[in-house]
Amino acid sequence: MAGSQSELRANSGAVNSADQTQPLRAIILGIGNLLWADEGFGIRAVESLHARYQFPDNVEVMDGGTQGIYLVQHVQRCDLLVVFDAIDYGLAPGTMKVIQGDDVPKYMGVKKMSLHQTGFQEVLAMAEFTGHYPQHLILIGVQPVELEDFGGSLRPAVQAQVAPAISVALEYLHTFGIHPQLRDQPLPPQEQLAPTELQQHRYEAGRPSEVDACRLGDERFLNDTTDERNN
Repeated sequence: MAGSQSELRANSGAVNSADQTQPLRAIILGIGNLLWADEGFGIRAVESLHARYQFPDNVEVMDGGTQGIYLVQHVQRCDLLVVFDAIDYGLAPGTMKVIQGDDVPKYMGVKKMSLHQTGFQEVLAMAEFTGHYPQHLILIGVQPVELEDFGGSLRPAVQAQVAPAISVALEYLHTFGIHPQLRDQPLPPQEQLAPTELQQHRYEAGRPSEVDACRLGDERFLNDTTDERNN
């Protein structure tokens, strides 16, 4: 992993929770597009985190998907923001790199892989312009292996970074006195962040084989236009 745990602690700028009059308002945000293989890293990370851990009321775990600029209202109201995303760092595929503070917008804009990254750059810029910018910001990104696979899921090297990325986020939160509790059992499917059909196990199990479906499209998410053409 690029960036040591000691650097994470040193750069967090955390203060003792006893010195805070109000708990920090924190958002843990996964962004990306799970329909395009490793683009879904951020979404799968927050899904797993939410399913396994229970957070205090001042922390919200969000699937930001590809909402882009529509996330600004959420960013504006938080003091601490944790972002998971697939980022083209120019590193070896599957490498995790942690960025903090003012450097985050720079990395969101370098070598854009998707429109949602441009949109999130704008979110951060708008939040700063309006004077409602997170005091603490961390980006936990992973270099993708494969993006051009519509309907595909995370490649093994990227999937293997989900648990380490969650560990980085938890340690970062701990430095601010935020201590989520490990659930006795993961949440049942109906209580998880994603709709049941998009949860990773079911999503992967329901994907047609290459013989049955072109990898340029996935019939589960394409509109049937046959009747429209015949009318």
